[in-house]
Amino acid sequence: MGRGAGFAERVWLVIGLVMATACIAQAFGRFTWGVVLPGARDDLLDGSNTMAGLFGTLNVAAYLVGTFAVAWMASRVTLVGLIRIGMVLSTSALGLAAIAPNGPTLAIALTVMGLGGALIWIPSPAIAARTLPPHRAGMAVGLVGSGIGVGVVFAGQMARYLDQRSDGDQVWQTLYRIEFGIAVVVLIGVFVFLRSHGDRPSATGGFGGFTALKTVPGWIPATVAYAAFGFAYILVIGFLVARLEDDSGFTADQAATMFSVLGAATVLGGLSLGPLSDRIGRRVTLTSAFVLFGGCALLALTGTQPWVAIAALGAGLMFSGMPALIIAHIVDHTTADTYGPAFSAATLAFGVTQMISPQIGGLLADQLGSFTWVFVLSASVSFIGAAFASRLEDRAPGSAETPVA
Repeated sequence: MGRGAGFAERVWLVIGLVMATACIAQAFGRFTWGVVLPGARDDLLDGSNTMAGLFGTLNVAAYLVGTFAVAWMASRVTLVGLIRIGMVLSTSALGLAAIAPNGPTLAIALTVMGLGGALIWIPSPAIAARTLPPHRAGMAVGLVGSGIGVGVVFAGQMARYLDQRSDGDQVWQTLYRIEFGIAVVVLIGVFVFLRSHGDRPSATGGFGGFTALKTVPGWIPATVAYAAFGFAYILVIGFLVARLEDDSGFTADQAATMFSVLGAATVLGGLSLGPLSDRIGRRVTLTSAFVLFGGCALLALTGTQPWVAIAALGAGLMFSGMPALIIAHIVDHTTADTYGPAFSAATLAFGVTQMISPQIGGLLADQLGSFTWVFVLSASVSFIGAAFASRLEDRAPGSAETPVA
């Protein structure tokens, strides 16, 4: 019985660490930019939304490069090894952002965050899925997404706390300093407690992982849906705070609170939609999620409460739930050898669209004088994603002959 208890503790320690690394990779390394954007924009970028969008683009462009790197490194480095490398990069970049004296330095930090984020995020769901029993693979993927949600909540609430207790100078940089300290602790935990346990690098996948991806039923609609998600979500997540402050008259404190509401919902999104898809199927769940996300983007344009809070809540639920469903679909139909390359290949399309999305959003905001059409564009692309998601082949989760777990 003691051994059983010890094994359970080990399992949840690994799950907790993987959740924490996902938090560093995505919540700190990417989504914190949406929280600090107004302050960093005014302090270092001369108030330019176009430049702020470009900096967001640098982050996701580096993430795209990182997906290529993972597809290549998967045959040379274990999944745990990839996470370790990614954590070193992400932690170093957070430290650089915490002391960045000018725009170019911050640009370098955001770029390295994007690269490290890809090396962490892509292997994370597989490690979590292998840690829990096969019939809980969907739950494992949802837990990893919840780690991102916890980080988003933390970033929003900490920004709110700092804003209330300072004169406004460099609050955004103080947030990065706090996140850097947390990342250092997680980095140490990863090197001490996260082990490969005999895992070997993948020996298959083909160029860029596309050979492996093509073995997944419905890989084309799944990939296009993932690309649509990448374009749509970042317009909402990246510009929500700026939209509320600049267009709707929200204070920095009120806007940060709405970002925290979105983050809190993110904690529950993967855990709720994953089990739901186990019952009613990935296709109908993902299609509905896209429609709801688009509706929330439009609802946020009201600029009044309680509609903005409802929109933030719904967007957060769908934001974490949609990628969890797409990842679960890939996990269902891949093996331990093919998951890494297959997911890397699917992530390439996702990476391209999220790379161009921030720049397009920033240009629209500057040219049209508001963020209204940014959110309309997000909703439109979400509905396109719903159309492709509706073409997925429904198959019972875990029915693949040799699942990752």
